Amino acid sequence: MIEVFDLKKHFGTTKAVDGVSFAVQRGEIFGLLGPNGAGKTTTLRMLATILQPTEGDAIINGYSIYRDPQQVRRQLGVLAEQTGLYDRLTAEENVRYFARLRRLPESVINRRIAELFPKLGIDKYAHKRAGQLSKGMKQKVAIAIAIIHDPPVMIFDEPTSGLDIIAAREVREFIKACKHSDKAMILSTHIMSEAEKLCDRIAIINGGKIVANGTFAELQQHSGKRELEEIFVKLVAEGEAYGA
Repeated sequence: MIEVFDLKKHFGTTKAVDGVSFAVQRGEIFGLLGPNGAGKTTTLRMLATILQPTEGDAIINGYSIYRDPQQVRRQLGVLAEQTGLYDRLTAEENVRYFARLRRLPESVINRRIAELFPKLGIDKYAHKRAGQLSKGMKQKVAIAIAIIHDPPVMIFDEPTSGLDIIAAREVREFIKACKHSDKAMILSTHIMSEAEKLCDRIAIINGGKIVANGTFAELQQHSGKRELEEIFVKLVAEGEAYGA
């Protein structure tokens, strides 16, 4: 579903992403972890066709981000850190607005809202203005917007950042449920326990390069550490030393 081939992004002389490659299968949650400035967000923006790669390519459900960016966007549901909601519109109006931008028929929009709002627990808040919603509820509305078109591939960038325990748990449960509908998902998070619980495989990026990629058990064996936080710190430190 997702194949990334030697992806590079340079800003002048700065190599933000320097030869990243990985693959994500259908029904898999793939974790992309890295410290701030490691190239994680730049990689996700290239996959989302917001940035064009300097070199390399990625194939999203059969379409190239370099040659077919418009088709790629149709395959993707992207949840960014910022919800981007219009405060004066209600939750439902926000979702309808973005769905219409995708030119979805009204019948499809109605059906998807009827499916998603109860699953996300936002049906009771459908007619409340977004500016009056809690941060957790805004995040759920943003998720509905991201997947209203039922995309086969999803990118979640820090989906539970700043949420309280209950809201974060609900978002995690929803992401886990998406896995059973054969979606391919990339999850970026700074919360190690979240990555450990949700991800089938995890890649650690540092200095624009993938320094490790595997299942949690494989990363444990490779690093000699048991906790994902310890694994992360060790492999990032080794990656910095190797790149120096």
